[in-house]
Amino acid sequence: MNISLFEWVGYLASVLVAISITIKGGVFFRIFNMAGSVCFLIYSFFLGSIPIAIINTYSIGINIFHLIKLIREKNKVGAKE
Repeated sequence: MNISLFEWVGYLASVLVAISITIKGGVFFRIFNMAGSVCFLIYSFFLGSIPIAIINTYSIGINIFHLIKLIREKNKVGAKE
């Protein structure tokens, strides 16, 4: 069985997203989910699939938004203490 590089990227993306949905939430969820989305975005370019690229670009943006929000909230709590 000869698996190509782009298939490995797809498998890695699947594993990262699967791990992310087992995490309760917060920063680690966002990081794993975003890493999976980045891998799926790369995979979509190998496949030439625009729908996969669109949804994963959107997912990356949402994850960045929530990561910034989480970091800002953490900094506010740290500043109060």
